[in-house]
Amino acid sequence: MARVPVATRHARTAWKARKIRKAPRTTADPAPTLTDEPSPWLRACGLITVVLIGAWLGLLVVGDVRTPVGPMDTTMTLRPSLTGGTKINVSPLGALHLDSHHAPVRLDVNVDQLDPDRAQALVDHPERISGLQDEVTRDVEHGTLDLALRSGVAVVTGATALGLAVYRRPRRALTAGGLALTLLAASGVTAYATWNPKSVLEPKFSGLLSSAPSLVGNARSIVTEFDVYQKELARLVTNVTKLYDVTSTLPAFQPDPTTIRVLHVSDIHLNPASWKIIGSLVEQYKADVIVDSGDTMDHGTAAENGFLDPIPDLGAPYIWVRGNHDSATTQRYLEHLKNVHVLDDGRAVTVAGLRFAGIGDPQYTPDRSVQPGGDAAEELAGARLASALRDQKAQGTPVDIAIAHEPVAARQTDGEVPLALAGHIHHEATEILRYGTRLRVEGSTGGSGLRAVEGKHPDPIEASILYLDRDTHRLQAWDEIELGGLGLTTAEVSRHLPKDNQPGATPTPQSPSPTTPPSRSGPSPTRP
Repeated sequence: MARVPVATRHARTAWKARKIRKAPRTTADPAPTLTDEPSPWLRACGLITVVLIGAWLGLLVVGDVRTPVGPMDTTMTLRPSLTGGTKINVSPLGALHLDSHHAPVRLDVNVDQLDPDRAQALVDHPERISGLQDEVTRDVEHGTLDLALRSGVAVVTGATALGLAVYRRPRRALTAGGLALTLLAASGVTAYATWNPKSVLEPKFSGLLSSAPSLVGNARSIVTEFDVYQKELARLVTNVTKLYDVTSTLPAFQPDPTTIRVLHVSDIHLNPASWKIIGSLVEQYKADVIVDSGDTMDHGTAAENGFLDPIPDLGAPYIWVRGNHDSATTQRYLEHLKNVHVLDDGRAVTVAGLRFAGIGDPQYTPDRSVQPGGDAAEELAGARLASALRDQKAQGTPVDIAIAHEPVAARQTDGEVPLALAGHIHHEATEILRYGTRLRVEGSTGGSGLRAVEGKHPDPIEASILYLDRDTHRLQAWDEIELGGLGLTTAEVSRHLPKDNQPGATPTPQSPSPTTPPSRSGPSPTRP
């Protein structure tokens, strides 16, 4: 065997040593690749998740303020929310929901209890009531500032603590706390930019408070007294004080001698529970008149007529127009009931100081032998009603409210009457027509009757209270009332004001608009 020179052996040994130093890793310890480190997007999503969860946990643990507001002990809290707003919980009576702002945080105000000493001081010194709103305003401002500071500490602490637990790096944890504070500040700026101080003019009531609309005053006082949010909340707290002083029944809407209250119902569809609900609403709201825009029955047969017998005992005059589920037999039966006014073919009647006119639906759905006329028949019926309205106006007896079952027919009265009422579609709606007439469409006061069991969720029971000025006969406000459908026990009341009745708006002229709608196309309808 040939011998390798010594120099060559030394050279090979040195080369192997260099190779080992350059590549010390083995298959058990491979070189790092791009997939071993998370992408920047994943790191960012993880950090955002930590920030949101940590901030939420911080608010849950320490983010509330207990503060006295007038005679009440309250707790103010910020909660994450997709819609924002303010929720005032008056346990055990229910809650008020205000669309006060749009931001990812909601202000919760829990009325914990009535302080007996402070309440007794108001009873002993009634003169202090005059300064209660200013006192409550200061309390609310102080509580809100304290809540903002405490919430800032809560979100920073929560996000930092969670970041330290997840990342175990102080710098990353402090970054999470800083982002949480930035998020809270941005939410505060958004809430301030979208703040609506008049949101209390249109609150939503839930729970037992749905039967106590006097919390926001009557239809006249909500226009003259409500101007800034702090004063609104002060008024609410003042009235909540009165609520806690009631032991047997909740206070009802305080009757205003200048306001006419109209209860609008529709599409009862043979639901026997509707009569008890309507009677309760008449008593609660002191309704002056009930307007039923049709579909009281389901098939309109003579066998169903007995269902109508409770109407004379509901406590208020009953105005009715025929719907597409009501027959001529139904109409004749109602015409002979006491305290019932059946309107058809543009007939007008004056009830409770208001002038009503209406027309029955030209179609009768249960009778399959009748060929339905579609929207064309409804438009023709609406044109006949509009013609009757013009005749009334020419005679010096203008109509205040027009009634039809189908919204298509009711729209034909645009420009001839300030307010038109309809039903049929089983959900409430409001629209201002081209020539200024306001159309109010009511939902189903019977919860769609037997149809309530056809869908996945039962239809709600809906009705409205309309507040009209006794002098001008103009709509001041309306309350939308929604009760849980079949098997449910929820209740909600929402108050709404026309734009021309908002504080600071130009008053609506007492005389009808001089604008006259152009004549509608098609053949000139004749009244039978």
